[in-house]
Amino acid sequence: MRIFLVLLSTALALCASAQPKPDVSTPHEFIIRSFTTESGVVLPEAHIIYATYGHLDAARDNVVLLPSHYMATHRGYEWLIGPGKALDTTKLFLVATELFGNGHSSSPSNTPKPYDGPRFPVMTIRDNVEAVHRLLMEDLGVNHLRAIIGFSMGAQQAFQWAVSYPQFADRVVATSGTSKTYPHGVVRLEGQIAAITNDPAFNNGDYTAPPAKGLETFGVVWAGWLYSQEWWRKELWRANSPAGTTFQQVLNRFRTSFIPGADANNLILQCRTWEKHDVGATPGFGGDVEKALSSIRVPFLYMPSETDLYFPLTDARYEEAFIPGVVFKPIPSLWGHTAGAASNPEDAKFLNENIGAFLK
Repeated sequence: MRIFLVLLSTALALCASAQPKPDVSTPHEFIIRSFTTESGVVLPEAHIIYATYGHLDAARDNVVLLPSHYMATHRGYEWLIGPGKALDTTKLFLVATELFGNGHSSSPSNTPKPYDGPRFPVMTIRDNVEAVHRLLMEDLGVNHLRAIIGFSMGAQQAFQWAVSYPQFADRVVATSGTSKTYPHGVVRLEGQIAAITNDPAFNNGDYTAPPAKGLETFGVVWAGWLYSQEWWRKELWRANSPAGTTFQQVLNRFRTSFIPGADANNLILQCRTWEKHDVGATPGFGGDVEKALSSIRVPFLYMPSETDLYFPLTDARYEEAFIPGVVFKPIPSLWGHTAGAASNPEDAKFLNENIGAFLK
């Protein structure tokens, strides 16, 4: 599955479809018994889905972690993988993990009572990082990483790794994501959540059928934030659309086909995970994001999108000042948030060249 069948159903991912897909393992499942979440809830079992590319070498020192983004699967980074791209699977072993709440890893939709549906605990980015740390150590026997590369909520995880485990990786890359969800981002997410919860069919999360009207509204609200204003004005959506596609058809795809089949409680859970992210809340930093960022010692490549409405460039520039030795490379793109996941050939080239050079 291409990244944009998950992230956005309006794009055909020209970059990804132009080449054969890299080989990926059958998804694996790692189970943690009695997993204590940051909120204090203890899940009898926490399931993490992950897959791998390439081969683990004898020294177990060729590992790159690719933590997933909003509602994505393990296939969300294939724009970086393969011949001529930043990640060469003849040399590297890639571990692609799936966030809690995506419908495959433990989620509201697949967890038995008493933590089913709306009763599933809010999971933080730190919860996800702690679970994946255990996966690497216990399931794969990996105690050090060549790199961590994350887009969007994957970038949030990359920041958290750099703060929670400052010596676990040789290098860290974050694209289209910040170390904290600032108040404006919370406002946006709350609006998207409200689009679903205000549908009477949602029934406080105990729906018997998908809240269709709420999900349609959610998709339209999401569309207004995903790309830049100039992207819409210049009709850049035509690049990934069949000839003759109209603006109304593009908008309707968001309304009716955004993240096809996604469960409403799962969508909300990952929004909550997103909005609660704050590296300053890591134990030992007293809520001080600047102090947490100043603690980062790993070489860090920070690549915000110049036109991201989710994680604005101004927030990234604020954070950059506190990260020692950061390499700050904004993506010069009109493709908004999606620029950080190579949604067009120019951004794919920029990302692969800069990430590849940084890893070398």
